[in-house]
Amino acid sequence: MVKVLFVCTGNICRSPTAHGLLRAQVAKAGLDGRIIVDSAGTHGYHNGQPPDPRSIATARQHGIDLSDLRARQVTDRDFAAFDIIAAMERTHERALRLRCPPALSDRISLLMDFAADPTTREVIDPYYGDEGFETVYQMIEAGVAGLLDHIRSHYSGI
Repeated sequence: MVKVLFVCTGNICRSPTAHGLLRAQVAKAGLDGRIIVDSAGTHGYHNGQPPDPRSIATARQHGIDLSDLRARQVTDRDFAAFDIIAAMERTHERALRLRCPPALSDRISLLMDFAADPTTREVIDPYYGDEGFETVYQMIEAGVAGLLDHIRSHYSGI
């Protein structure tokens, strides 16, 4: 079993979109129970809240349901519990590395490092405008596809 955690700032836009996308891809590939997906934020600004309505609407347009997800903040236990911790941007990656036990820091990466042909290493934050949610979805989709390929090639039995 491989456990994946996606991380952004408040866990209401980017990381739940990645969570929903990978969850759907796992189900489509028949890998339920072999790949576990979760998401969290570096900050607890929105703990317990659903994803941003604009993220939900964008994902829904692509057949992905995010409505059951709820925001939470990263905990110290997450570093040992997850095999892959994929941050959306460098500030998230730095914040995670500051909290992470050194022996587990190799689990942290940027999501876009998994994309086949990334135009950037960071997923932009769409929160402060109505534009960008589709662009963010497309970026995350590329990162998630690469991540799933990585899992299949690096973890036995997947």
